[in-house]
Amino acid sequence: MSEVGLGLFGGKDKPSVEWGWTHYEKAVDFNNSINLYDTVKTNENFYIGKQWEGVQANGLPTPQFNMLKRVCGFTVANLVSDNIKMAASPQESFPQDDKLIDPVRIINEEFETLAEQNRLPALAKECARDGAVRGDGCVYTWWDEKADGSPASKKKKGRIRSEMVENTRVFFGDPNNRRVQDQPWIMISKRETVRAARKCAMENGVEDWDQIMGDDETNAMDSVKEVDDKVTVVLLFWKDEDTGEVWCYKFCHSHVIKEAWNLNIRLYPIVWFNWDYVADCYHGQAMLTGLIPNQLFVNKAWACSMLSIMRTAWPKFVYDNTRIKHLDNRVGGAIGVPGNVDNAVKALDTGHIEPQVFQYISAAVSQTEECLGATEAALGEGKAYNTSAILSLQKAASTPQELTKQVLYQQIEDLARIYLEFMAEYYGERVVDMPLTDEMRAMFEQQAALTAEVGLPPQEIPQTAPVPFDFSMLKHHPFSVKIDVGASSYYSEIASLQTLDNLLLNGHINVVQYLERIPDGNVAGRRKLIDELKQQMEEQQAMMQQQMAMEQQAAATGEIAENDAREEQKSTGYKELGEALRSVERRQ
Repeated sequence: MSEVGLGLFGGKDKPSVEWGWTHYEKAVDFNNSINLYDTVKTNENFYIGKQWEGVQANGLPTPQFNMLKRVCGFTVANLVSDNIKMAASPQESFPQDDKLIDPVRIINEEFETLAEQNRLPALAKECARDGAVRGDGCVYTWWDEKADGSPASKKKKGRIRSEMVENTRVFFGDPNNRRVQDQPWIMISKRETVRAARKCAMENGVEDWDQIMGDDETNAMDSVKEVDDKVTVVLLFWKDEDTGEVWCYKFCHSHVIKEAWNLNIRLYPIVWFNWDYVADCYHGQAMLTGLIPNQLFVNKAWACSMLSIMRTAWPKFVYDNTRIKHLDNRVGGAIGVPGNVDNAVKALDTGHIEPQVFQYISAAVSQTEECLGATEAALGEGKAYNTSAILSLQKAASTPQELTKQVLYQQIEDLARIYLEFMAEYYGERVVDMPLTDEMRAMFEQQAALTAEVGLPPQEIPQTAPVPFDFSMLKHHPFSVKIDVGASSYYSEIASLQTLDNLLLNGHINVVQYLERIPDGNVAGRRKLIDELKQQMEEQQAMMQQQMAMEQQAAATGEIAENDAREEQKSTGYKELGEALRSVERRQ
């Protein structure tokens, strides 16, 4: 069998513009075959309140009571309301994992920085919202080499960035498989101005960059948007079959914008979230898709009720137009008929709407909300007759979303693994704070002693020192990434704080030990405070040692004086005894 037929790009090592654009159009055709673009457009309209889009009302009422937005907002808030924190730890099977304590601490601190820079809680909310409305959520991560890097970086600059990408702009090489890392290739499309595409091509050394022209958008989602001076730019990702490293290729419909380059990471920089799985399809099912018929029923029922009220709620008058030439009552209107109408004028009874209509409308809304867990107890509308019962009902109401919540947390964990890949490749050597080693502490103590000898103010010995750290070591040491999420993490922080408080109050630990063990974020400037307290403790310990030495010296001096007094007393006694003996001898 020829190996040419097994090649990803038709026997070539790198893709071409023709190959890329052909497969892009096939991927768009697949999305059209499952009616993705129309479904997403309809769901977005119903979510934002454009629920009568395309309906010719002809002056009739078009009411909307947007229960979908309320239910969707409640469900999304329930998914992302818990605390989310990424944390790395060495694998248990790795030998001498005690040597990885400081690298793990550095990685976890970098995770916190990335979560703040990329607004991880907002990304999680947007991902859950897109999943509920569109069916899928996607987070794309890349290395922004033009951004200002960490000031502690010596060689490489730039930042890791993450952004949301609509599911209508993401295409999998195997559309029947939803697993990202198993894909033969992945494409991400984007509409850019022709000027931006030409500038990017020129910066990347493309000779005919000025030949890039705008195109007509084939994506139905963009058919009503501005297409003048716009071009569809596609990013193509694939993995090298020999090294497993991810490559990227940027092109448009007629020109290459950037030749293929190696990202030097082993994971696709894409996180894919399905709200609900669909068999043999990488796109999921949106929550709103199955609820739109319910919303349509409520809107139409209210529209018909309003129309009936407008036409029959006010009384109408019937009069004999042979006897009364003109009669009008502008609210309900008057109808003239020939003949006797009971003394010429008669009022007709108003129409009545069946009460069951409003019962059905209310039942449709309440049943829709309850099926999605948005009950009165969960929404806080129930009467608190019993606190425990209310909490139990709220917990039971959130149970249907637990499976979706776990899937979302798994995607955040995958995002943390992608961050590790980018750290290992692009961070290089950066200066970080590390605890002092014995050699460094001895050096600082020697400098302090020399400073004291020349009469300068005493030099403080720091607890940490800036040390260069090579992040490329992450390529050679396996790490497991876990996600601390949910009310349990809140509870664990509270429980640990209470335990540490009791240990401190009972005198089992000191303040420094307390501060070193409290969860991060509870005390501002904790590390500086620990250094200051350690410095004070060292000074107090030095003073105590000096005082003990003085007391020992004083005690030794007192003992010598006492011995001298005893010896003097003994010599005085011996002298008196000698004089007494000599006086006795003289008498004799």
